Amino acid sequence: MRVSESTGGGTRERIKAVALELFTEQGYEKTSLREIAERLNVTKAALYYHFKSKDDIVASFVDDRLERMDALTAWAATQPATLATRRELISRYADAMFDGTQPSVMRFFEQNQTALKSLSSGQKMRGRMLELADALCRGDDSPAAQLRAALSIFAVHTSWFAVRAPHISDDERRKLALEVADELLAAIGTQPGA
Repeated sequence: MRVSESTGGGTRERIKAVALELFTEQGYEKTSLREIAERLNVTKAALYYHFKSKDDIVASFVDDRLERMDALTAWAATQPATLATRRELISRYADAMFDGTQPSVMRFFEQNQTALKSLSSGQKMRGRMLELADALCRGDDSPAAQLRAALSIFAVHTSWFAVRAPHISDDERRKLALEVADELLAAIGTQPGA
């Protein structure tokens, strides 16, 4: 199948999908733009029209996630600092992470952490994760609350690779992640002085 320039956003999304597939199969470092172009059956010039480098492709994954995280953090800022808000925030985050291609993106992030750390987009992601954790523990700035908030986010992330049950569905995985996150979130704001 030849990808034409006339498909616009569709071509860009197809490039991202194929790159994600290759980055996950082979690793970010071992995948070249030439291989992505070949898998798409396009010239490198056609690929360059949409993305100048592998870093640009990864940045597009990260930008999609950052937009979702910014919206969640903005929403949380308008809500009271309660357990109900924390639960809703982590549930909305899980919805965003289990939606569409996000499971594949999560696997890519997990498998390519070393490469991501050196990219500016990976550093942006870290900053947004900390903002989201701050939103989850708003009203309790204790170190324990900060750690519980961060770990609740990681409960959602790590469910993609830490839960190795072969027949677990995405819904079951999400439910399990939220149960663990809730255990952590329930303790925020309950300590004396919080």
